[in-house]
Amino acid sequence: MIIVFLIIVIFVLWCISVRRRLAALNENIDHAMSRIGVQLSSLFDVLTALVDLLQGYDVQESQTLTENIKACRSLMTATATSDDVRKQECAIFGALSRISKAASLYPELKENEKYVKCMNAIDNYEKMIHTSRLIYNDHVTRFNRELRLFPTALLGGILGFHERDYLEVAEEAEI
Repeated sequence: MIIVFLIIVIFVLWCISVRRRLAALNENIDHAMSRIGVQLSSLFDVLTALVDLLQGYDVQESQTLTENIKACRSLMTATATSDDVRKQECAIFGALSRISKAASLYPELKENEKYVKCMNAIDNYEKMIHTSRLIYNDHVTRFNRELRLFPTALLGGILGFHERDYLEVAEEAEI
């Protein structure tokens, strides 16, 4: 009787341990996604500043871009999916492409100090997002590996944990 009781206690403790480990790994993924969301939001803020700057040169293009950015911008959360991030990045690439085309028509815009600062900020945010994407994918790798390994694989699905998707580089697209 004592042996059966000890086996049950050990099994319950093992289940608790697996649940805690998977929850911690899952939380790391959610945190990394939140970080990407904050960086994307900041990048949209810089894009908005660029569009405001463009308004002094090309009112029609800036109004179109402002409407498109507002339509495409959404708050990224820890529960966002890789598709949500990809859509946000496509919107950013599209807006940057259109801003670059408009800037090529106005050489004085490219020489504007605010324009140069905004472009440098965009470059910095893109580097941070790239780094955060690597961190996110690393956490996903650890989590998915843990879910696939025996004996955790037996319990992971029962506890409600499922493999997470990796973030892939978004294709450049116009909005």
